[in-house]
Amino acid sequence: MNDFDKIIVSIKNFFSQEFLFDEKVAALNLMREALHQVSPFSSEPIDFVLWVKEGVIDKNDYNPNSMASVERRTLETSLNIEGFTQPIITHKQNNNYTIIDGCSRYDIAEKLNHSNNRFNGYVPISIVNQENTDRASRIISSIRHNRARGQHQIMLMSNIVKELYLLGLDDKKISVELGMDRDEVLRLKQINGIVALFAEDAFSEAWTIK
Repeated sequence: MNDFDKIIVSIKNFFSQEFLFDEKVAALNLMREALHQVSPFSSEPIDFVLWVKEGVIDKNDYNPNSMASVERRTLETSLNIEGFTQPIITHKQNNNYTIIDGCSRYDIAEKLNHSNNRFNGYVPISIVNQENTDRASRIISSIRHNRARGQHQIMLMSNIVKELYLLGLDDKKISVELGMDRDEVLRLKQINGIVALFAEDAFSEAWTIK
């Protein structure tokens, strides 16, 4: 038996001991974190998935994504039968985690936890790059995830564009970060009906709402 095999055996022996459920989860999370720190993929969020209690999860207040009732029922069936196949994407803030992507998965997991303790009160999460921690960066990350799946509501997207503008991002920055062309940004600003948002554009009068 080589050294690596001995390590694996030691780990299995350690976790075969009697643990309280929460203690075992905490120990496994610590081990995953230690492995993540030496992983060649340590820069990838998916390399470090941990299980956390529902109580430390915060839903964001800007999610422009919605799920039809049929799709929601399908997701609930999938989570109940197949379980989690992808984590909830989060941003860590102090000891809590704000959802970047996966609000529907979280809502359904919470429901299943309360009805049949499906996940023992836990949900799996991964944590996005912590270098960009301001609100605008978190919003942009959420929108990228949603748009990659083609899921977003126009009115809510319009409100997001408005907020990013008020947070100091110009049309070019919004366009680049959200993967939109300039006209789409302008259309979303028009929907809001706030003429002041068009002040930066030389041709703003053409977009003024009468």
